[in-house]
Amino acid sequence: MANCSEKSLPVRLYSAVTARKVEWLWYPYIPYGKITMIQGDPGDGKTTLALNIAALLSNGYPMPDSNKQSEKHLTIYQSAEDSVEDTIKPRLISAGADCSLIAFVDESEQRLVLDDKRIEAVIKEINARLMIIDPLQAYLGDNGDMSRVDGIRPMMKHLAAVAERTGCALVIIGHMNKNNGTKGIYRGLGSIDITAAVRSVLLVGRIKSNPSVRVMAQLKNSLAEEGKAVAFEIQDNSSVKWIGEYDITAEELLNGDAPNDDMSKLSEAIFVLSDLLRNGAMPCTQIYSYMKSRGISKRSVERAKQNLNVKSDKHTDGWYWSFKEGQA
Repeated sequence: MANCSEKSLPVRLYSAVTARKVEWLWYPYIPYGKITMIQGDPGDGKTTLALNIAALLSNGYPMPDSNKQSEKHLTIYQSAEDSVEDTIKPRLISAGADCSLIAFVDESEQRLVLDDKRIEAVIKEINARLMIIDPLQAYLGDNGDMSRVDGIRPMMKHLAAVAERTGCALVIIGHMNKNNGTKGIYRGLGSIDITAAVRSVLLVGRIKSNPSVRVMAQLKNSLAEEGKAVAFEIQDNSSVKWIGEYDITAEELLNGDAPNDDMSKLSEAIFVLSDLLRNGAMPCTQIYSYMKSRGISKRSVERAKQNLNVKSDKHTDGWYWSFKEGQA
């Protein structure tokens, strides 16, 4: 028999709970009030992607492949690997960010860790709607061990609670482990409890057949259907040219290979693209639209572009493709 002096557990009925919808910074990839993980190998574009998302938010611009305008919002971008003066700010400028709406916590006197109470305080103080922590392992503290459940679980639980209470989208950038051949969801560095604690996991990787193209694919989504893979190119000045939806799975991206193309479609894409550009430059949006009407995917168009050595030039009204001089 239970001891009558013991305090009973608090019980609530779900009928007394008010249901609410999830808000999204970028549907269905980055939710507000939750934790999102962006992971990938070094140099594959994780930080560049995150900086460009912050830049879009600072200007109130729609996220890629979205028509939804947003209010301008403030981002906290916390980086332990790059200098704010010679790396982060120049890259933000290249991305077109409004730097008056991008902040960071000065760690010159005291380091920041994931379970630091100051994180919630600063989010509330400046009303930040996005906080990016880059990379995860730099903010675990001296006693933090990514592989130990008892070390990482309380930190992630604390961070999830902060996101929930503030409504801020918390994005953590992490590296991959070396366990090639395993499912993508298990390739994040550290304990699986990290992946379990986040609501969305985004993988950034290169296309082996076209290294200039990076793709963001969703490995996990606990709040909605998994989103389509989105491709982008990183320009020389670290700005991003968004390509749009890309026909590849997260597992295919993880292996570094695009799926085997239907060669007839690739051949058709090469033939059609050659014909379209024969008379001069053409907006890439029109090219994609025409190719889509013929059942040719963006992936095939991009590979055709690479095969033909087509160049891209930015005009005032968008990007144009053309052959190099003397090539047509």
